[in-house]
Formats: sequence, C-alpha cells, structure tokens
Amino acid sequence: MHILFTRSLEDSKDLILRFNELGHKVSYMPVIQIKKVDHDVINFNDFKGLIFTSANSLKFINSKEVDKNIFCFCVGSATEKKALSLGFQNVISAEGNVRNLKEIILRNFNSNVGKILYLSGELISKDLDKELNLLGYDIKRIINYTANPIREIDQKFLENLKSSVPDILYVYSQNSALSLLNLINKYNLNDVWMNTNLMCMSEKISSVLNNIKWKKIFLFNAGEEEYLLYKI
Repeated sequence: MHILFTRSLEDSKDLILRFNELGHKVSYMPVIQIKKVDHDVINFNDFKGLIFTSANSLKFINSKEVDKNIFCFCVGSATEKKALSLGFQNVISAEGNVRNLKEIILRNFNSNVGKILYLSGELISKDLDKELNLLGYDIKRIINYTANPIREIDQKFLENLKSSVPDILYVYSQNSALSLLNLINKYNLNDVWMNTNLMCMSEKISSVLNNIKWKKIFLFNAGEEEYLLYKI
C-alpha cells in the first residue's frame, strides 16, 4: 500500500521505517510548521505536575529547569517518548486520548497536591484545563507553540501524488486538517481521494475534511497506525 503522513519527518520517521520494513510505499507531506511562541517566564518550582497533549509542546521547554521527578502526564506514546528522552522519570501516558488523560490525572494526582502546568498549542481538541478546574484542580495553561500552515506543495511531489494516489492518509491534528484542506482546494485535489482511506485522531479532525470524497474515514489513537493497516 501507499501511505502518506502529514506530520514532519522528525515526527514520522519511526513509522516510515516500520512501514517500509513491512513492504509499503511511504510518503510524507508536512502540512504545518511548528514554531515557538514567546510567553512569560515559567517558575517550574510553582508546579507539582505537567500536562502535555502534544510532543510539540515538549520541543520548546527548557528541561534543565524542571525537576525530572515531577508528575508528567502525556496524551500518547509519541509525547511520552519525547518526555522520556528529555529525562522525565515520572511519566504517565493516556495512549492518545485526551478523555483518558483526564481520567488518568484524576486517578493519579490529588487536587490538594498543588498546581499543574499545562503546556500546549493554540488549538486544542478538548478544554482539559477548564474541565479540571471545575473539578477543583489548579491548572495554568500556557501556549508555547503555534502551528503555521504550509501553503505550497512541491510541483514534483504533486505530480507523483496524482500518479500514485495514497491508499492511506494520516492526519494528527485539527491544525493539520485545516491546512490540508486549504492545500487540497488550492491545487484542485478534491476528486483524487476516492480510493484513499482517511485516518484521523478524532471526530473533530475528521469533520474538517468530511466534504472530501474519501473511500472510508477511520478514527485512531497514536500508536495504532500499524494496527489500522489490518482493518482495511
């Protein structure tokens, strides 16, 4: 099968290697560019826990300033892997689901322990901080990165895409879906996906692309990409 990833090469390389080993053709077409957002200086000593709903938020944290034994709640395996690579020791992962992440925080962190810092991008799929605040938690959300849309597709890549339309296309965020939709419209690609299975991490993401004619739309959690191959 031909598989297309819309994340950066850095975020996709492990899956690309794995799918190549399985004999699949793999392409990647990043649709967003992640950039750091300036914010107020963070005193990490004020917090007893950290929340990350994307590995991108970990790219712009000065981990040397953080106690590596702090509770570190991650939305999925990719975010967990990034946290562990930075030396965090007390990492708990929800395996790709923000709803599960909330439950894991409720089970593992008493609201009386102290404040939690939630580092995220501008767009989030669920108002996790507000929901936890309503339950008595002291959550401070800081936006430390932004996702800017990529507005051009390389002409040679575009020609190859049209001549070998992917069987599977993975989309990981609402920002990515919005940027992908703009590229599809710009390059008149609306009708090329009829034999392509769209894989999205939430209904909110898939709803952005619902008007495109896909073969099928599947929802998945991070870490399930290989499993999905056997559902098609």
